[in-house]
Amino acid sequence: MKKILAALLLSVSCISAFAFDAAQVQDIKQTKAGLYLDAKEAYALKQQLGAKAYFVDVRTRAEVSYVGMPTIVDANIPYVEHPDDAPWDDKNGRFKLDVNSDFGPELARRMSASGLGKGDTVILICRSGDRSSRAANLLSDLGYSKVYTVVDGFEGDVAKTGPQAGQRVVNGWKNANLPWSYKLDKSKLYFPKY
Repeated sequence: MKKILAALLLSVSCISAFAFDAAQVQDIKQTKAGLYLDAKEAYALKQQLGAKAYFVDVRTRAEVSYVGMPTIVDANIPYVEHPDDAPWDDKNGRFKLDVNSDFGPELARRMSASGLGKGDTVILICRSGDRSSRAANLLSDLGYSKVYTVVDGFEGDVAKTGPQAGQRVVNGWKNANLPWSYKLDKSKLYFPKY
């Protein structure tokens, strides 16, 4: 019994060691669960938990196609996607994005196929942590209990000053030199069911 309790305490302390300081998380990136990782912590946690954690890139299919994707993610399941007839969004200066109604069901299918469920660790990454936080909130509403969001995302935050002001060079997966590739694994990609 003492060995089981010690192992449980060790596993809880290891996971909490990866928790990004919630006080540093911008309001737009806050989640209901309050579970945050930076890119380096996400990489370390996935390395530690392996198949016991499911790592999802929630960016659009176009983003992963043209910008690349972390090599250790288990799947790309877009939280939002551009509809075929997407109108222009003047407020945000881009084509409109709609929530992917298949996001929750597709994640459940893939996790189930991997022997995982709603009580297992899920790690979400997007471009900069905004969409992954919204996706994390949806998953919390669906009953997932350990959903982490990568607060600095794949490309990182925008530099506010200096010669690279306006560019995503502050932090993030790519800027931390973590493993990623333009070459995509088809089995990890999302194909809508039209």
